Amino acid sequence: MRTIRQAALLAGKDLALELRTKESLNAAAAFSVVILLLFSFVIDPGSEEANEFGSGMLWLVFAFAGALVFNRGFARELPNECLDTLLASPLSAASLVLGKAASNLALLIVVEVISLFVFGLFFDIRWWLRPAELAAVSLLATWGISIVGSVFGALTVNLRLRELMLPVLIYPLLLPLLMGAIETTIRIFANQPFTDYEWLWMRVLVVFDVIFTSLALALADTILVN
Repeated sequence: MRTIRQAALLAGKDLALELRTKESLNAAAAFSVVILLLFSFVIDPGSEEANEFGSGMLWLVFAFAGALVFNRGFARELPNECLDTLLASPLSAASLVLGKAASNLALLIVVEVISLFVFGLFFDIRWWLRPAELAAVSLLATWGISIVGSVFGALTVNLRLRELMLPVLIYPLLLPLLMGAIETTIRIFANQPFTDYEWLWMRVLVVFDVIFTSLALALADTILVN
């Protein structure tokens, strides 16, 4: 519980800073909207192709937009040796990683909500017909993206080319997560209940989140002292 409280305080601090500057949020939201707008010119709105292709494109947009958020997560702590101060504080390493992941999750959810409204408008997809399933898939997949992005954001924070290295490192790991999110989202956008196939992918999302969250918390000290 102490770790969770500390993580919540750190996440609140990061979100307050982000709301003040809006650097990551503006960049990620603008990127998502521009990509969706560009692809809307080559796909027939409301078609089956728009559903299947659009679902995959939507999650790829979220993953790429996430990289813009993760790059700033730990990098904003570098000036004035703020990161060293946090590491020397009573905060546990696990709470630091968890707090960064929680703030990344909140920012990505905002970007996803904005993108879904734009996606529904440009592609004529009624994404709101199955809200419970969409919320479950989005939370599971976005948390997985956030925790992996936070871990590798910490590992690459001191690299000069971190903006290039971070996407190269995280996207191969995110493949099973993105596949599960895409397969289930296709079914949701088609307004059809999940079959055993989609429930299998939902279990993949849960297992992915459990494994990577456990690894992040267990190896937090090693991750942050690099």
